[in-house]
Amino acid sequence: MIRSLTALALAATLAACASTGAPPPSVTARPAPSYTNLGLERVIGQDAAGLSTLFGQPDADVREGTARKLQFVGPICVLDAYLYPQGSGGGEATVTYLDAREPDGSAIDRASCVAALARRNGGK
Repeated sequence: MIRSLTALALAATLAACASTGAPPPSVTARPAPSYTNLGLERVIGQDAAGLSTLFGQPDADVREGTARKLQFVGPICVLDAYLYPQGSGGGEATVTYLDAREPDGSAIDRASCVAALARRNGGK
């Protein structure tokens, strides 16, 4: 009797480990955001003065070495513009990259943020 119970317990344990043959559920990864420069022509390549003309005075101006980050905050979004000197001679720092987010930190299209911030200052 004990052998029967042991064999039955062993069979139940092995049955629990057996595969049903069904494939595991697929995990769909969120696509990486697309970082094109489409719609950013007014900003990429601008110097700090050009950004101030377009958006007004920056809400933050952070410098680290020769790099500079200007931050512009509006009701729709926050835009970080990263300026780096061009060429080996340390020429004028211009925008080479932009990052944008909603005030709560959610993702937002960079071109939409540029357009919204330009409108707040009259789109000069």
